[in-house]
Amino acid sequence: MMKIGVMPNCFRVPFKESIILARDLGAHGVQPFISFGDFSPVMSKDERKAAAKFIRDNGLEISAVCADFGRYFHRADNEGDVHRMIAMIDMAVDMGTNIVTTHIGHVPDDKNDPIYINTVNTIRKISHYAENVGVSFATETGPEMAVVLKGILDEANAKAAKVNLDPANFVMCAGQDPVEAVHILKDYIVHTHAKDGIKTGETTYKELPLGQGGVPFPEYLAALRDIGFDGFLTIEREVGEDPLKDIKIAYDYLNSILKKLY
Repeated sequence: MMKIGVMPNCFRVPFKESIILARDLGAHGVQPFISFGDFSPVMSKDERKAAAKFIRDNGLEISAVCADFGRYFHRADNEGDVHRMIAMIDMAVDMGTNIVTTHIGHVPDDKNDPIYINTVNTIRKISHYAENVGVSFATETGPEMAVVLKGILDEANAKAAKVNLDPANFVMCAGQDPVEAVHILKDYIVHTHAKDGIKTGETTYKELPLGQGGVPFPEYLAALRDIGFDGFLTIEREVGEDPLKDIKIAYDYLNSILKKLY
């Protein structure tokens, strides 16, 4: 059965307080953001393990870590950024989780475009390192259609190259049905975000609380169940004046659907 998680930074409170809020909400796990500031690879191994212990002592799993820090995958001269991502993979290992998620930026459909080629090469390079340390390197769905992302991952041909599926990104940015996307990307999905929203124009969109946007969550969760996904639905709320309220709405909404599916 799928589990409900939350990105603790979305509570917009200090780390330990966010973990307690996630625990009291009833969440099964959290996905910490580890790219910037004190909660990043600047932490010592002891600090990383202490943070992970605090999470687990509160009855939560670490579903994954989020390692976003800019769109660099398309550049040929990105060795420094590759090493930075590898450092975050190492941090995930120290914290006892085996999924790292990130955005790769917009990739063109043309397989001969240098951006496409460089992106494939970068994913392959990072994924080979991730495989060696037992980590899945999961690209978050974004502006490209699911079939394009599948083509990129097929071409990268790396066992650790996976997908973090964000259904709202498909609705808001790509204009694609996330149910269809589940079936296209079914062999790659290891983690998901639970977010909602609508597309408001050619290049504009609006994030909304779960159940109020364009993601057909009952059908979407049914599709995930049907492909055998039993991982995390990790709530992400990036806007709004009352994040705790919106996260609670999301948790209750997901729970109500899951109870009908299982």
